[in-house]
Amino acid sequence: MHHFNETFIQILVLLVISLAVIAIAKLLKRPYSIALVIVGLILGLTEIPYLDEAEQFIVQSDVFQVIIISLFLPILLGDASLKLPFSQLREEKKPIIALAIGGTLLSFLLIGLGAYYLIGLPIVAAFTFASLMSATDPISVISIFKSLGVPKKLVTIIEGESLFNDGVSVVLFQISTVFLISYLDMGIVGLSQGLLLFLKFSIGGIIIGGVSGFIFSQIVRIYDDYPLEIALSVLMFFGSYFVAEHFHVSGVIAIVVSGIILGNYGRKIGMSSTTKMNIDSFFDTITFFANSLIFLMIGLEIKNVHLAEKWGYIALAILIVLISRTIALYISLAPLKGFSEKYKVILNWGGVKGSLSIALALSLPRTFDGREEILILTFSVVLFSLLIQGLTISPLIKKMRITDKRD
Repeated sequence: MHHFNETFIQILVLLVISLAVIAIAKLLKRPYSIALVIVGLILGLTEIPYLDEAEQFIVQSDVFQVIIISLFLPILLGDASLKLPFSQLREEKKPIIALAIGGTLLSFLLIGLGAYYLIGLPIVAAFTFASLMSATDPISVISIFKSLGVPKKLVTIIEGESLFNDGVSVVLFQISTVFLISYLDMGIVGLSQGLLLFLKFSIGGIIIGGVSGFIFSQIVRIYDDYPLEIALSVLMFFGSYFVAEHFHVSGVIAIVVSGIILGNYGRKIGMSSTTKMNIDSFFDTITFFANSLIFLMIGLEIKNVHLAEKWGYIALAILIVLISRTIALYISLAPLKGFSEKYKVILNWGGVKGSLSIALALSLPRTFDGREEILILTFSVVLFSLLIQGLTISPLIKKMRITDKRD
């Protein structure tokens, strides 16, 4: 018990460090997520006796995976979907669908082929890596967008793409790790089987999310009690996620769909203005805590990753991911007439990778062929993405003069 208390206190110390970093970053008007990653890297690369035990505990594969996927993912996705107005989603549905489905699938295919033919990963490992690199995590980018007064249209597109492509990426990850070899052996029949499984995962998640969103919207209609309604919304996100996972369909898609329904239909028919204000404040606070730990943990994860003598592969992987994203984005948006070229540039460079990619990579069994290579490449691309793309997106937006008044 004493040992557990010590570790818990040390984790609290890490939380204090992350909040101090955020406070300083906000004073300097810099994206706090990137500052946290840098501090995490410094902590991970230096030996600090008192914090060492907590760092070792936090970066264990099982702990990182459970904290990100089972604890924080339902909250973060729930918060984003709850606050995304359906009217804006509907307005930008064409680019969001094009990027989240067409762009993600094309990017998955290009990265997988590049990792297989150019890096030399086994085919299952290559497409598993591709599925991890298809997910975007716009937390730091969205905060930069909002601080610079970027048009709501652009914010909605990048947020909508991220929400839905997380679900698509997780489905692709499940297919790649478990079923890919047997489908490849089946040839053209395997392709149709893979497509059916993809549809089963996706549609199953939509149904479970839709049902839970509707049921909880009816329940909040009965009460005018914001603490209870907040607790019910949290229960809905975790419930829809774990029920969907139990039935082997997409828990991520279930969360997103249930959140959009509760945030639009449920909010309209059953929430008072007091509840709306308090539910938003609650999720703002809880996601703030979640993000502060997540980005620090990404930096700390360097303790588990052995980068030595892999720099050539790492540079090649970064290049493959960047080129694949660019090709996939331009091809998927090509049918949309009149879509701003400036928006394409920003959406392309703003498609940063994040914690979901690392958490899924860490969830691979230790016996998985190519696990170590996937971990190294995933961590390196996420790090490049957050630090280089994250730090340069703001100057790029200013250079292209993309604001509400002029785009």
